[in-house]
Amino acid sequence: MNNNRYRKPEEKKPQLKEEFAIILDIISDNSNSFKSNDIIQAIGTTTYTLLELVAKEGVTLRPGQKVYIGEDKRDEIQYIKRTLTPDKLSGSANSELLFTLIDIVEDKEEYFIKFFNLGGPITIRKHAFELIPRIGKKHLRDLIDERNKRPFKDFKDIEERCPYLSEPSKAIAQRILIEIEGEDDFKFFTRK
Repeated sequence: MNNNRYRKPEEKKPQLKEEFAIILDIISDNSNSFKSNDIIQAIGTTTYTLLELVAKEGVTLRPGQKVYIGEDKRDEIQYIKRTLTPDKLSGSANSELLFTLIDIVEDKEEYFIKFFNLGGPITIRKHAFELIPRIGKKHLRDLIDERNKRPFKDFKDIEERCPYLSEPSKAIAQRILIEIEGEDDFKFFTRK
């Protein structure tokens, strides 16, 4: 007997969309004499998508600024031109990327603390924490032992209880950068 007809159809997970982006670099585009728009290289704050944006005419923007890029009325951004790969970033955007990621991670500290409090094995031989730079087998055990004593409250709590993992926000940002650059097929934080 075929039970396929009795199975509930699989629900599609909603595709996360970027609502906000942080500007990495602004490149002046004077190629069209009728209209001068700045090209903005930015990173989304939800799935860390690299984006090329076009500013509205007459709007002044600066690197590090957070801009709304969602589907409602946008005040500063005319439209999203395209997604970018890391090799298409300007030198300035590339040099700001890790620092911007650290800022984003620190702003979303509660989300990432949940990762440290709930993260588990991803295969028989590999734990999710081992994909974070600077966490090896020994540190993995220490991190899990500390978490089992009591959940972590914040990044400072992780640093105090697991001194080998200084700057956990930087370690998470480095992991996100690895995912953006495509150095690892496993994606925790970026879009697949």
